Amino acid sequence: MRIVTPRGPALVEVDEVAEPRMLLVLTHGSAGGVDAPDLLAVRDAALGIGATVAKVTQPFRLAGARAPGSAVRQDEAWGVVLEQLRARWPGVPLVQGGRSNGARVACRTAKAVGASAVVALAFPLHPPGKPERSRADELRGAGVDVLVVNGDRDPFGVPDPADAARLVVLPGEGHDLKKDPARVGEVVAEWLSRQV
Repeated sequence: MRIVTPRGPALVEVDEVAEPRMLLVLTHGSAGGVDAPDLLAVRDAALGIGATVAKVTQPFRLAGARAPGSAVRQDEAWGVVLEQLRARWPGVPLVQGGRSNGARVACRTAKAVGASAVVALAFPLHPPGKPERSRADELRGAGVDVLVVNGDRDPFGVPDPADAARLVVLPGEGHDLKKDPARVGEVVAEWLSRQV
C-alpha cells in the first residue's frame, strides 16, 4: 500500500496475522531496503509470536535518494505513515523499529506516534571513526523501552548498555547483521514476547 506524506509517498508491505498481539512497524537504513536479511529475520520471528508486521520503505528511498535528508522531514513523513497504520489497527499495541538510520527514526518518534517499545538494529552510535559525534541522546530520549541489537565489529560503534532497556551485542557481526540474521530475529522475538 502507498501512503502519501508531505515528503512524497511511502510504500508499506504488510504481513498480517489473524488476531495480532502487536503491530510491529519496521524500516530500513539510509542506503538499504526493507529486504535486508536482519529485517526479514525479525519479520519472520515476529510473525511467529503473533505480530502483524509492516515494512515501510520511506519516501526518500522511493524517490531514489541514498541519504534521508533532514531528521525533521524524515520524522514528519514517518508520523503520517504511523498515523494511518494505527488507524488500520486501532487498539493494537504498536512497536516500531528499524536498522541503522531507521532505528534512529524509531527512537526519535516513539513517543509522538504512541509506540510502546522500539527495536533498534545496528543503531549507528556515531559516524565511523568519529566517536565524539555520539547519537546516544536519541536512544535515551526515546521515552520507551528500547532493544538494541548491534554487532561487536560495527564501525558505527556500540551503544552503552545504560542507554537502552536491553543491549545485545552479537559476536562477529558488523553493521549489516547478516552473518546470522536468524539469531537477530530470535533475540527480537524473545524480547518482544515479554513487552506486549
